[in-house]
Amino acid sequence: MKIYLSMDMEGVTGLTDPEEMHAGGRGYERGCELMTGDAGAIVEGAFDAGAEAVVVNDAHGSTKNLRIDLLDPRATLIRGAGKPHRMGQGLTGDFAAACFGGYHARAGVQHGVLNHTWMGKEIQDVYLNGEICGETRLVAGFAGALGVPVAVVTGDEAVCEEARELLGDVETVAVKTGIDMFAAELLPPSVAWRRIREGTARALGRLADFQPYVVPPPYTLGVEWNSTAIAAACALVPGVKQIGPRHTEFTTDDYHDIMSLFGIFSMIGGRISCDSGVYG
Repeated sequence: MKIYLSMDMEGVTGLTDPEEMHAGGRGYERGCELMTGDAGAIVEGAFDAGAEAVVVNDAHGSTKNLRIDLLDPRATLIRGAGKPHRMGQGLTGDFAAACFGGYHARAGVQHGVLNHTWMGKEIQDVYLNGEICGETRLVAGFAGALGVPVAVVTGDEAVCEEARELLGDVETVAVKTGIDMFAAELLPPSVAWRRIREGTARALGRLADFQPYVVPPPYTLGVEWNSTAIAAACALVPGVKQIGPRHTEFTTDDYHDIMSLFGIFSMIGGRISCDSGVYG
């Protein structure tokens, strides 16, 4: 049994501060250790359930956050910039299941800790085939297109609710309960990691209960940006259409294109936002 783990950071045990999400920020190094602890608990649970291999993808920001020296040595790690499929890098149809660790609620979800979709202030909302879409739905759709079910989602209570609404009887493990976007009631790491390990093992022990989340093609990705400048710049990408002052759309029959396009959008949107100062 081969298991895939997409590991984000905003939903990691103990973290609530945007500073903890970025290199050089207050608490970032400790945040990386906690992120690696959550990932390790999923890896341990997978091997408890009989996994023969676990591939971990560092899916947050720079994708250089997880500490390979602290990760369970039975796992392998995909790390570093330039990954064409970003949060789904390395996922193929030969995995028995996908696990999402450290995930967070989509943009605008009340009490979702550090809630956003793909980017922070740059994106207001994302839509997939006309329906609102967070990162859980986006990556689950990629897995489903490959025939791989999602078995486990860990993060804050808001993303666990989002995952259950989307995926049904998926195993979820909440490590914190949001009070506001930047405040939460937290579980101690030792408690959270035990629950994550047990939840992962429990989920992978009942794989027959899970079905891939399939979005029917063609796939239309809509993005409502916070800036007319970002929308106009992204519309220069071949195949992307600007359908409103701040709204772009892209349609394809290959879900890999959706994942790749978000990487391009991140570079364009991030550059414009960073160069625009208070107007970004």
